[in-house]
Amino acid sequence: MAYAAATPPGLNRILIYANARETGSAAEEPEEGLRVGIELKAGTRLRSATDACEVVVVKAPGDPVDLRCGGHPFAPIDAEVTGQPPAAGFDQGTQLGKRYADEELGLEVLCTKAGEGSISVGDAPLEVKGAKPLPASD
Repeated sequence: MAYAAATPPGLNRILIYANARETGSAAEEPEEGLRVGIELKAGTRLRSATDACEVVVVKAPGDPVDLRCGGHPFAPIDAEVTGQPPAAGFDQGTQLGKRYADEELGLEVLCTKAGEGSISVGDAPLEVKGAKPLPASD
């Protein structure tokens, strides 16, 4: 599989996987086009390429994650982005102060600036994490 690696500010690295037709193994190839896998760590700040949405990583998995907003990959907080419209189906918006999580993956992000695009891992939207119930005081 062919890939290119870069180290923009604010991220450990971004790996861009391209379809590698010359290899016989397709186990790790993306199904179509390019996918961006971001190696995250707690405290990393990201911004959307589609709107004003900004998030902080609260809990990060060990593997690269295809984290998106509005159907487009997140960018480092200090990156210049061109306003792209959210992709169809990824325009439900994000809410300020809410945590979005994928428990199976071990990912949790906190929305620090609301936007019109939905946060997702690949094509799977992240759900708003519910509040933990407080213990009863008897």
